[in-house]
Amino acid sequence: MTDATAQNTPAPSGKSLLSLDQRTRRRNASERRFRLYGAVAICLSIAALVMLLTSVIGNGASAFFQTYAKIELTLDPAELDPEGNRNPDEMGKVTTLRYGNLMKAAFPASLQAAGISTEGISDTEIGDMLSKEAPAQLRDRVLSDPDMLGESVEFWALANGRIDGYIKGRVSMASAERDSNVSPAQLQLADRMREAGLLTTRFNWDFITFPDASELRPEAAGLGVAIVGSAYMMLIVLFLALPIGVAASIYLEEFAPQNRFTDLIEVNISNLAAVPSIVFGILGLAVFINYAGLPASAPIVGGLVLTLMTLPTIIISTRAALKAVPPSIRSAALGVGASKMQTVFHHVLPLAMPGILTGTILGLAQALGETAPLLLIGMVAFVRDYPSWPIDGFFDPASALPVQVYNFTTRGDPAFVERASGAIIVLLVFLLCMNLLAIYLRRKFERRW
Repeated sequence: MTDATAQNTPAPSGKSLLSLDQRTRRRNASERRFRLYGAVAICLSIAALVMLLTSVIGNGASAFFQTYAKIELTLDPAELDPEGNRNPDEMGKVTTLRYGNLMKAAFPASLQAAGISTEGISDTEIGDMLSKEAPAQLRDRVLSDPDMLGESVEFWALANGRIDGYIKGRVSMASAERDSNVSPAQLQLADRMREAGLLTTRFNWDFITFPDASELRPEAAGLGVAIVGSAYMMLIVLFLALPIGVAASIYLEEFAPQNRFTDLIEVNISNLAAVPSIVFGILGLAVFINYAGLPASAPIVGGLVLTLMTLPTIIISTRAALKAVPPSIRSAALGVGASKMQTVFHHVLPLAMPGILTGTILGLAQALGETAPLLLIGMVAFVRDYPSWPIDGFFDPASALPVQVYNFTTRGDPAFVERASGAIIVLLVFLLCMNLLAIYLRRKFERRW
């Protein structure tokens, strides 16, 4: 060591590297606090999610089960087939009122034949324990099999919403005393019927397949039309937003010149992604319904509105996936003589496909849960009939799952709260399936370089 080096060497401080000074202690304490904040944030997020799922599943799981009452009745041909021809078209002219009168007369007789006491309750009150939808269900069964006429059949009729609520614990004897739609005597009769096996609760597929029902028949309300309407809209969004969004992204990222015009387009795309969804609903109402004359409450209008809302998300995610492809891939393809078009479609696009598909599915999942734009285009209307098969069905009136949830929550009967939570469960299952599909596609098409 030279004299110059010795002069420049700092004098030892007398402190060991293994001993912590005050500044190091503060830094370590800050890192520990940051880890604690992160752990607390994760715990709070998980707790909030658990509370949300517990509330939704706790209130909505019972919507997938329904209470039915067993009735033994004879289908009188003179009442249900006056012409005597067993022709379903002629029998279809018989209203549900006759079927209802037949059921109300047979129900007390069925209870007495089973040895169940009906003392202290009138035949009218006994008949009111059945749903107003039950005569229509019996009518559909008879029209599907006219040979049943004249026979004694066993029919499980849909119970009234209050009786169903009592079996599920939503209605009590105390609340029945203040409720004009049910009496304690009816609830006591329901207990005796349940003990005798004439009243049972089983899985309710009708909640998934049946259409909506009026406020007087909450026990018959279903999600069938809403599920079909949401599926139609997702098909429209998929076949419009995916090709348009991917094509626009490829052009902007790979072919468009970098100038003020393209910068303006990119800024507007980012701004459209932040626009509230209700603005797209106003746009759809003004352009597609008032100007273009498309029918309100139709999947075609909802699909077009959701396409406009989803396009910015797909474009942004697709451009990010294209940017993630290393430039060396482009350089190698161009170096061996490939054209710009061949480079993009044969090399860049396949490598970016996982990100493109993931962004598309997440955009569709976001569109599936939108409510505000659909309310403005009239999909809040009560729709009883199923839309036709595509493509004509795209122009028929329909509903959507998030709108159906809104409809259920606006009705006064407490049974619709159960229906709304059940619809949320179905919607969450759809969203979960779409997210799982996005994860699967990402892993399936992922390539490493």
